[in-house]
Amino acid sequence: MQKPAVTVMVKAARAAGNVLLRHMNRLDAINVVEKERMDYASEVDGLAEAEIVKELKRAMPDCSILGEETGASGRGRSTFVIDPLDGTSNYLHGIPHWCVSIALVEGGEPQHAVIFDPLRNELFTASKGGGAVLNDRKLRVTERKDLTGAMLITGFPPRERERLAPHLACVGELLREAEDIRRTGSAALDLAYVACGRADGYFEAGVKPWDIAAGVLLVREAGGRVTDFRGAATGPMDQRGILGRQLVAGNLKLSEQLQKAIVGSGYAAAF
Repeated sequence: MQKPAVTVMVKAARAAGNVLLRHMNRLDAINVVEKERMDYASEVDGLAEAEIVKELKRAMPDCSILGEETGASGRGRSTFVIDPLDGTSNYLHGIPHWCVSIALVEGGEPQHAVIFDPLRNELFTASKGGGAVLNDRKLRVTERKDLTGAMLITGFPPRERERLAPHLACVGELLREAEDIRRTGSAALDLAYVACGRADGYFEAGVKPWDIAAGVLLVREAGGRVTDFRGAATGPMDQRGILGRQLVAGNLKLSEQLQKAIVGSGYAAAF
């Protein structure tokens, strides 16, 4: 049975999804700002986040918020970590791969998660200890035992371009064994796809709590493992951990091999 907090989060994610869908046909009229070099946000991101915050505050007025667009607010014990539009560049270019991501974090660890893909009407949800679900289907990571033939996903975030050379060298090493490495443009959906078995593993640097908090819980509750590039814990996913970090995700065996391959390629040493 869905937890009450998840029910609230689902309502908020769907409300934000409606905002994003309404603006899809007027992309040329949307105001866009460059937050950092090659890192963009639009007025739609802000509108969607406002809709999420309104719904969450209505149900839990004392909660804290950590939003990609509006930052941190409130002093509640629990923090909603929000990315109203993960995959903004895809959205602005009309590429149909983006989502809404919301996690409820306590003590730095995600307890409940919602990732909503409005275009496909796919709703990924998880609660700690309760498993992960896509719509009405229980999720499980793949059982691939090694990198041979693996389908992997990575990302090339703008804030990590100074480490592009070791990243590409790592990709080259991984492609000696892996079937392919995809770059889809949405870290939240990347992790959701690992959780539901559409990809065997995922790795990326420079991700922030709003990018990954919900997806990390999905992977864990689907039987997977999440670490940094050296196999350590990923750190708090609330206001205390807003700096970018590295992430590796997959099933227990493959994620360990992927993490060791990243170290062996020299990519981990770049951090």
